[in-house]
Amino acid sequence: MDEFALIRRYFAALTPNASGVALGIGDDAALLMPTPGHALVVTTDTLIEGLHFARDAEPADIAWKALAVNLSDLAAMGAQPRWFTLALTLPQADADWLAAFAQGLQALADRYNMALIGGDTTRGALSITITALGEVPQGDALRRDGARVGDAVCVTGTLGDAALGLRLGYAANGFLRERLDRPMPRIEVGIALRRLAHAAIDLSDGLAGDLQHVLEASGVGAHINVDALPLSAPFLQFADPGQRRSLPLGGGDDYELCVCLPAECIELACAKVLMPLTVIGRIVAEPGLHWVDADGATIAQSVAAYRHFT
Repeated sequence: MDEFALIRRYFAALTPNASGVALGIGDDAALLMPTPGHALVVTTDTLIEGLHFARDAEPADIAWKALAVNLSDLAAMGAQPRWFTLALTLPQADADWLAAFAQGLQALADRYNMALIGGDTTRGALSITITALGEVPQGDALRRDGARVGDAVCVTGTLGDAALGLRLGYAANGFLRERLDRPMPRIEVGIALRRLAHAAIDLSDGLAGDLQHVLEASGVGAHINVDALPLSAPFLQFADPGQRRSLPLGGGDDYELCVCLPAECIELACAKVLMPLTVIGRIVAEPGLHWVDADGATIAQSVAAYRHFT
C-alpha cells in the first residue's frame, strides 16, 4: 500500500473531529484554533531503532513511549496536551506491526483526548518523530529559569527503575520493564503545580544532568541528599549496591518531574498532586550541584548524564 492508504487504514482513528482543529489531516497543513488566553506549547522528540529502543521491541510499546516522552516535556511546562503530529519512517509496511503501533499510540493519546493532526510517512531505517502541542494559560507556564534560593527540590515517583529495567533486559521484573517501555507522563502533576512551583524539568537524561539545566538557567546551585532519593521496592530488590546510587542519579529514562517549590508550599503541593512527591534537597546560592548524605556531609559522587555526540 502507498503512504496515503497506510494513513487511512491505521491512523484514521487518531484523527477525530477534535476541539480546536479547524482543518486536520488531508490538506497541506493543519489549521488550529488555540484556546483564547493560552500560550501554545510545542515540543519534538525522535526515537531511532537501535538507539532508543531495541530491534525486537513491541511496536505498541514503541508508539506509547514515542508519544510519552513528548508529553513529559509538556508536563514539565504545566501544559494540557491537545494535538500531535507523527513522522514515521519505515523499512517496510508490515500490517501487523503497524496495527500494533497504532494501537499503542491511540492508547496514550486517548488518555488526554489528543488528536493526530498531520505528519509524514516515508521508507527508510525505522524512526519515529512526534511533535506534541499543548496549551497553558498565559503567564502560568512552568520553566527552568525560576528556581530561587531556599526552594525545596522535589521529584515525583521513583528514580532508576527504567534504567535498571534496561540493564536487566528480558530478565527484568515486570514493574521495571513497564517503567522502561511505557513511562507515564506526569501531566496532572504539572498542571497542579502551576502558580506553585518556581521551576520544573522532566527527568529524561537522569537527575544529575537534568537538574543541572535548571541550576544553570536559574543562576543557583543545589544540595541534594542522595539518601533521600525515592526508590521502588523492585529497584531495591534487583539493583546491585553500585547501581542503587548511580542509576537514580544518572540512569535516565525516568520521565518523572523535578520541581523547585517554596518551602511553605510543600504540604499544599503534596496534597494537590495525588502521588508521591519527595523532597530530595534545596536550592542554594553557591553555584553547582552538590551531593550530601542524610547528615548533610558533602560526598564525592561522579555522575555522567546521557548526552548525544559524546
